[in-house]
Amino acid sequence: MSKEVIVLSGSGAIGIAIVRRIAVGKVLLLADLKIEQAEKQAQELRNAGFNVHTIACDVSNRESVNKLVETATGLGKIMGLVNTAGVSPSQASAQRIFEVDLYGNALLFDAFSGVMAKGSSALVIGSQSSHRLDPLTLEQTKALALTPTEALLDLPFIKEVNDSLKAYQLAKRGNALRVQAEAVNWGHRGARINCISAGIIHTPLANEELNGDRKDFYRKMLKELPVGRGGSPDEIANLAELIMSEKGAYITGSDMLIDGGATAKFWWELTN
Repeated sequence: MSKEVIVLSGSGAIGIAIVRRIAVGKVLLLADLKIEQAEKQAQELRNAGFNVHTIACDVSNRESVNKLVETATGLGKIMGLVNTAGVSPSQASAQRIFEVDLYGNALLFDAFSGVMAKGSSALVIGSQSSHRLDPLTLEQTKALALTPTEALLDLPFIKEVNDSLKAYQLAKRGNALRVQAEAVNWGHRGARINCISAGIIHTPLANEELNGDRKDFYRKMLKELPVGRGGSPDEIANLAELIMSEKGAYITGSDMLIDGGATAKFWWELTN
């Protein structure tokens, strides 16, 4: 009997919280740009009884992603893919954000679409920040959803962006749109694919934003959230567990916003 495999791309706090929920009794493959980070997390999971393998992977490199798929399929039947790999506006240039967060995500979808098992589920972690963008044109929306992966970075409205925050927002919007389009094709294999647009979640990456160039903006947002606090990785994992389980079997092609009300406040706060 083939073993069931869960693949996690990006071994940060949110990803680890998710796989602790969904990888019990399965084979877990942790992929990270920094193999030492994956190994550190893997050892903690092994100590907790998980069956874990690790691999170095740069999601913005097709050869590296293909190696990830080859390794995963060699371990068994792929039942879950979670992509949390990404860089934030405080960590990278606009170009690098597009390479990792937009192109890299599309690359993973391409590579895994043909090997996901029937009944499997994939999930990408997006961002509430993408919901702050002004509406895109119909042409831009279709381009982000349907442009062949190797042509994504050559889209004119992508190439003209130099601001890292705008790049991050566009990349994450692209992730959600890509999920919606891919859900149709994945459905033919009996597989599902979704996106979670997370708000301020207390992780090392979020702490960089809270102490980076835009710290005043993010700290103000955190202070004024309708729920009164930031979120935890476990709260994202709560939603991810539902989406990727049989209880979420009717959910596909969706972008679920979990941000403590930040988007609601941004668009709809009444002013005196």
